[in-house]
Formats: sequence, C-alpha cells, structure tokens
Amino acid sequence: MHSTLTAHARCLYGDEYRPTPECELEHREHYFVEELTFADAGSILAMLHGLFPHLVDGYLPVWIRNPAYPLVLLHRPDDPALLREAAENLWLHGPDWDDSAAGTVKRADALEAG
Repeated sequence: MHSTLTAHARCLYGDEYRPTPECELEHREHYFVEELTFADAGSILAMLHGLFPHLVDGYLPVWIRNPAYPLVLLHRPDDPALLREAAENLWLHGPDWDDSAAGTVKRADALEAG
C-alpha cells in the first residue's frame, strides 16, 4: 500500500514536477478510485495541490480530478475558498461545466455574505 493518496496518484499517473517513483505494488485505477472515495479532505487536497500546484497542469486524468473536489466539499461544505478553488477547476474543462462553476461561486459568495 502507498503511504499517501498523493504517493499513490504519483505512482499511478506520474507527476509533471517530480519523477515517478519506483514501485513494486500492483497499480490498478479502481484501487486508487476506492482510496480517493474514502480519503479525508486533507489527503485529497494534499494530492490536488501536490500534483497541480498551478491548477492548469498535471497528469491526473480529468475523470479522477473532477470528482475529487466534490468529495472534499462533502467534508468542508461551508469553505468559501475551497468552493472557489473547485469552481476554478470546473472552468478549466470547457463550457459544459460553466453553469456548475458559476453556481459554486454564488454559493461561496453567499457563505461569505453571512
């Protein structure tokens, strides 16, 4: 088993900024998705921030990256900064997600307004 969610993701998908570690473990995406599904918010954010320090980079597939933010928001639903970060991620993936991103920003605005 990998020591962290970030290490598992780096080993499975690679990292734009660091070499892929040598690893003897079996790598199957469904194991990673299971680990992601039950990870705590801090572990998921550490993975996203570690593999995507500039939001627009990284090798993690979008079909893994997109559900990561909703999973974090299940743990931290009232975090305006996190809502805005999730919206930024959605805006990167084309106009299909613009309405969801705008709704997420409105939710952040409402939380900040009190």
